[in-house]
Amino acid sequence: MSEGAARRVVVTDYTFPNLDRERLAAEKLGASFEAHQCRTAAEVASAIAGADVAVVQFAPCGAEAIAGLAPGATLLRYGIGYDNIDVAAAAARSMPVGYVPDYCIDEVADHTVALMLSSLRKLPGLDASLRAGRWEAVAAARPLKPFAETVVGFLGFGQIGREICRRLKPFGFQFIVADPMLDDAKAAELGVRRVDVGTLFREADALSLNAPATPETTGIVNAGTLKTMKSNAVIVNTARGKLVNEPDLAAALTDGVIAGAGLDVFETEPLPADSPLRQAPNLILTPHAAWYSEAAIGRLQQLIADDIGAALSGARPRRPVPGSA
Repeated sequence: MSEGAARRVVVTDYTFPNLDRERLAAEKLGASFEAHQCRTAAEVASAIAGADVAVVQFAPCGAEAIAGLAPGATLLRYGIGYDNIDVAAAAARSMPVGYVPDYCIDEVADHTVALMLSSLRKLPGLDASLRAGRWEAVAAARPLKPFAETVVGFLGFGQIGREICRRLKPFGFQFIVADPMLDDAKAAELGVRRVDVGTLFREADALSLNAPATPETTGIVNAGTLKTMKSNAVIVNTARGKLVNEPDLAAALTDGVIAGAGLDVFETEPLPADSPLRQAPNLILTPHAAWYSEAAIGRLQQLIADDIGAALSGARPRRPVPGSA
């Protein structure tokens, strides 16, 4: 932490109506508070230079920005993922990095289920058909499996994946999971079957992406894996945009390689106007909204405010990012 000069808390970017909780947490402990709407790594680096606590939402926070923070600083992320932060650079400086992986589990699970059920029941195609003047339920929806014959697959099966599964069980689906952290005994206890990634893509009628973006998972949905899927399959991504090669998915939907998809996260956000996804059929797009409810906003901001107070008091974040100091 800075000595002598007043300590600084800086929020690089945010999508909330106000930052009253965060400001109060800083000012209660004698720190100044600033809020910006940074979009680029350079803007972030300039905004947080010399800060004692930096809070990032979506803006990229790279090694240059981290190097410019005050000695003993803490870096916090609004949200579950942290791939916009150079965690290795922070670790090299022994800098604590905190995040909030548990503020919107129910919201994301609910949103994922809504996208999946809508895609499986062919609601986008049925809606488009009717708006085009047709009244062709079977022609617009064929083929359509009953849920009891439908296999739902999960790439990653952490807290959110398990909540999605719990919500889907009453519909009678069968479940398969690819997750290196899940063993056979736990899979049996949870009522799912463990498979490898190749089997997951081949057997799933609906695939829910719930994995972090790592070197192993980035671009895992691509032309090659899509070609191994069933033609009736749908994909839902409420995890990280980098898991999907977006041009490959758009082409697969256009060519009928798979039947549909629902996406809430994208490699570049906001989604570019020229993205091929915007013209792809049988695709539901939502603007990174799965986390949202009024209650979730309150939880997220209060937990970050608590972490700001902890950092200014010399304590570690409530939930340190894996691999950070």
